[in-house]
Amino acid sequence: MGQIGFNIIEWGVAGRKMPGESQSGDLHLVKMVERGTLVAVADGLGHGEEAARAARIALDSVEAHSREPLVDIIEHCSQRLRETRGVAMSLALFSSLDNSMEWLGVGNVEGVLFRISADGKQTNEFMMSSQGVVGSRLPNLHAAAVEIVPGDTLVLATDGIRRGFEERVILRDRPGDTAQRILAQDGQVTDDALVLVAKFLGRPQ
Repeated sequence: MGQIGFNIIEWGVAGRKMPGESQSGDLHLVKMVERGTLVAVADGLGHGEEAARAARIALDSVEAHSREPLVDIIEHCSQRLRETRGVAMSLALFSSLDNSMEWLGVGNVEGVLFRISADGKQTNEFMMSSQGVVGSRLPNLHAAAVEIVPGDTLVLATDGIRRGFEERVILRDRPGDTAQRILAQDGQVTDDALVLVAKFLGRPQ
């Protein structure tokens, strides 16, 4: 958990490996880049050592190509992962220059953007992920951009987090506490699980 990118975001992560396994195949990366702050979650297909290996290769590739557009990052990952079982992956790039977030997903790493209106009402917007596998069945990719304001919060969750978790999210705590609560409430023991929560802070005054 921490603050990165000139305090553009505050973030937290919670995860656990599947019982009986020595490693988790669900991994994350948060990296400051010239354009803002990049976040990534990779879910190696299946679980165990081979899933963890695929996820590590994916995130190493994301870091190596982090200055490139999101579509290009995914394509580089897919090339690196051809000799592995592949991953599901979601990326997001926060920018305080124009108060925007680009996001892109392949597979079942769910992305939800939570907003709180001036009257305190909480709404959410879902990332449109493409079906496929990074490393073998890569679909045509298109990154989407959305306007964001300070306080908007992104949650990326692997399929070890029960669907519908967003209905129980309350954004009154720090991102790390929110991530831990989601894992405790909706984490499943039949797979690795990881949830990353990133709150947009904007550029410091």
